[in-house]
Amino acid sequence: MAEGDSPTVARRRVRLALREAREAAELTQQQVADEMEWSLSKVIRIEGGEVSIAPNDLRPLLTYLGIKDRARINDLLQAAKIARTRQRRFWWQAPEFREHLTDPLRRLIEFEAEMAAIRYYCFYHLPGPLQTPAYAEALMRKWDDELSQEQIRYRVEARQRRRETLDARLDHMQIYILIDESVLWRAIGGNAVMAEQLEQLVDLAASGHVHLRMIPFAVDTPMTNNAAFEVLVLGEDVPENAVLYRENGLTDELVEDLATTSRHRNRYDKVWSAATDEATTVAFVRDRIRALRAAEHSPPGDPNKQ
Repeated sequence: MAEGDSPTVARRRVRLALREAREAAELTQQQVADEMEWSLSKVIRIEGGEVSIAPNDLRPLLTYLGIKDRARINDLLQAAKIARTRQRRFWWQAPEFREHLTDPLRRLIEFEAEMAAIRYYCFYHLPGPLQTPAYAEALMRKWDDELSQEQIRYRVEARQRRRETLDARLDHMQIYILIDESVLWRAIGGNAVMAEQLEQLVDLAASGHVHLRMIPFAVDTPMTNNAAFEVLVLGEDVPENAVLYRENGLTDELVEDLATTSRHRNRYDKVWSAATDEATTVAFVRDRIRALRAAEHSPPGDPNKQ
């Protein structure tokens, strides 16, 4: 058991161990439910991280799954106890956010409060927790034919709350942003909004907590081009501690399968190595800010106005 594990991390350790043991034993969730005299939904919720398992339930389950190593059993029982430690109710658990945020996104937010590092791959817009309120609002308004006004309001608010959490933890984590050049040219919200957004991004890079690299149009390297994604690390930076969140215009999902998370991390590292270095990227962003500010004050019809 890792010293200082939070209830969130401890619950994840237990449920991943249970799922791995069940799959190794070639058992279905229904078979586990029948043997333990539980409902199928209980097994699904435990493995999905929606609820914690009580130590008294865990003991017979470990026996059924064939886990016999005494140290391993004690480790999981201790983790189960920590996972059930009473925590204050967090904002993303409130009914209004449960209604308007997807389940994968709410789980992502829970992990963001614990992560040691995060790697963003962006090909359309900047990462949610790094967005200014004006940028987030303008971006959400592009989907107002699919999202209600209430959904937009709560999603924008969620992004600002996530930013507050990130700001409070900057000294305890590292942020890596791999951004396609097109994102820097796409003036979401107009010149003034985009300039403000990029100014904030440069300030974060100057702090030393954010590492920023651009994928220029001219780069020739295999890229993930069908979805933005984020790889979070909970604790020590080893493959087993990675969590993947990915989304496209229609769906989002949170993935903890080791093969999938490792594949995305490896691809990320390859593109990171091929991307423009951090100093050159920041210089490019500063040039974009100057151009946006100049265009902002250009008269109507001016060819320099973007």
